[in-house]
Amino acid sequence: MSSNVKETVIQFGEGGFLRGFVDYFFHKLQEKGLYDGKIVVVQPIEKGMCQTLAEQNCEYNLFLRGIDNGQVVNEHTHVTSISRALNPYTQYDEYIALASNPDLRVLVSNTTEAGIEYVGTEKLTDMPPKAYPAKLCQFLYKRYQAGLKGLILLPCELIDDNGDNLKKCVLQYADLWELEDGFKNWIETENDFCSTLVDRIVTGYPRDEVEELTRQIGYEDKLIDTAEIFHLWVIGGHHEDELPFQKAGYNVVWTDDVHPYKKRKVRILNGGHTSMVLGAHLYGLTTVGECMQDETVSSFLKKCIFEEIIPTIGDTEDNRKFGAAVLERFSNPFIKHQLLSIALNSVSKFQVRVLPTILEYKEKFGKYPAGLTFSMAALISFYRTDKANDGEEIMKFMKDASVEEILKREDYWHADLTEMIPMVQEYYALIQAKGMAEAYKEVLAK
Repeated sequence: MSSNVKETVIQFGEGGFLRGFVDYFFHKLQEKGLYDGKIVVVQPIEKGMCQTLAEQNCEYNLFLRGIDNGQVVNEHTHVTSISRALNPYTQYDEYIALASNPDLRVLVSNTTEAGIEYVGTEKLTDMPPKAYPAKLCQFLYKRYQAGLKGLILLPCELIDDNGDNLKKCVLQYADLWELEDGFKNWIETENDFCSTLVDRIVTGYPRDEVEELTRQIGYEDKLIDTAEIFHLWVIGGHHEDELPFQKAGYNVVWTDDVHPYKKRKVRILNGGHTSMVLGAHLYGLTTVGECMQDETVSSFLKKCIFEEIIPTIGDTEDNRKFGAAVLERFSNPFIKHQLLSIALNSVSKFQVRVLPTILEYKEKFGKYPAGLTFSMAALISFYRTDKANDGEEIMKFMKDASVEEILKREDYWHADLTEMIPMVQEYYALIQAKGMAEAYKEVLAK
């Protein structure tokens, strides 16, 4: 590392997502002259890619491909926002020395959903401790002891209230290690643990097209990354003055409350996926792209999103724009998203992503939404096949139980669905008697 490089960001995680999302944003900030500072990447677990990053001078190529406002976009960026990559399991001294760097201001992490956990068996003297929040508590304690100011923390793990949960775990380690009240107070008052919502499909290393992309860049890059053009980063905090992502033209939202954005994403994007894929599989399709090219299935999806989901959660211009963006993202010719991979654990996905809209629609409009209710019948029909992939008990029950028995499983649905039984039974019988193609036609006519 050159002595004149200013390191302002520490990043726990070196995977494709952060490299295709956060590291790209910081690269663009620097390129536009809006930010002075580099990222130090820290490997959160023993095995990882920091060695490969170091061998490539922490540089890599990112290809963003997709449809933006009806136009196919293919953007190539040689990303240079990372100064160095450290493995704390073999470079502990270099890693912990970062805590005493006065330039350090931002911490980013993506340690998977399981990463933000309190294990409780680590010691303050571990080099390093096992769990990510334990590493973070130890790191922040060193910073506190050095008399330095706190950090803006931007966890990107896909769990609800990720900032609040990360802070809670750090404070649990402070209690476990019997650290002084002054440190706990510093954690609370000098650090901003921002809850965030990240949204971009990052497809990672492009195995099936790596030869063509290598030809384009002219040399071998073991860390080529690929992602869609669409991006959204909602951050529960206000730090545009230090991190001018909006000024750089990126879809970054600073807000006091991440929850409405989370609801919109889960209901429209995830709910759209879940309500479409099982019926589409029974209809004979294999990928989301095929669904978007098929007039019947794409019409069904549009009905669910624009006539049922959006009127339920709020028929606003923002929600309609988000719905239109979802259709563009699902149509992305560069992403081959298999229906059966989205179908994994569909019962719990349906309960979180689709069912709340069905019940709220009924409350709001006095009747059940045809498309989304039909998707419940499609789910039951799908679980009768050998393609279902879920917990063993769930698959066994769903395969043999009647529609009525299934809808009465309150432990599955977390709601009383007795009123829905006749309508779901009618749609289920229609699918069994006439097949998906005819069943779709009848639902689309409603």
